[in-house]
Amino acid sequence: MKLESAFLNQFAGLLTTAALRGWMETLDCRVAHYESSVDPGLRRWRRHYLYVFWHEYILCPLYMRGHCNVAMLLSRHRDAEILSHVAGHLGYDFVRGSTARGGTAALRQLLAASRRMHLVITPDGPRGPRRRLAPGPVYLASKLGIPLVALGVGYDRPWRAKSWDRFAVPRPFSRARVIFSPEIPVPPDLDRDGLEHCRNQIERLLERLTGEAEAWAESGAHVPGEQRMRRPQGPPRGRALGCLLPARATVAAF
Repeated sequence: MKLESAFLNQFAGLLTTAALRGWMETLDCRVAHYESSVDPGLRRWRRHYLYVFWHEYILCPLYMRGHCNVAMLLSRHRDAEILSHVAGHLGYDFVRGSTARGGTAALRQLLAASRRMHLVITPDGPRGPRRRLAPGPVYLASKLGIPLVALGVGYDRPWRAKSWDRFAVPRPFSRARVIFSPEIPVPPDLDRDGLEHCRNQIERLLERLTGEAEAWAESGAHVPGEQRMRRPQGPPRGRALGCLLPARATVAAF
């Protein structure tokens, strides 16, 4: 039965990947940056980062930033089995685990991965609550000594699933927009109060960037420094935004 289940998961992952590729290629996807050097797709990055974005908007970053030297943290829940195969097909490494299941092993793997690649976590997944940033990414950034980068993602009038996160599915041939924050340094060895302070500030920033991306997608307006978001092909060979918000005010919160 396990072999049959593994085969079905692999087959479902292959079909999902093919469908996602066809679907996402119809979108008008554009990106803006507060600091373009943090975008792994542009391959100008100076160091490795830990990227966070809300679980409901995983489709666009998942497709557009494959083959960018990124490892995803996926839960050990069986719901993540198909996603692990999709991630592999799209050019991601992944680490399985969470603070509840496989946490110690996952931390060791993440530490090793952070020395040679970027990390990505959906900080309100896999079970919610929606748009509530769990302390895990902040703890990891503090423990691993790598800065965070928040991604605001939005679609133009997406279809919404009746799930805990109101999972967003972009309409074919619609607009998708992504905004990268500047890098967010996280102090090392945070205590509980420091962890909560940083968690709260990053949650507020992520929610603000998401609101900006949603409004940008719905309006169809152009912003200074925007670029068409292109999907890199194959493994990386090497290693802005005219501000929607004052960059100084965004960084000052940290």
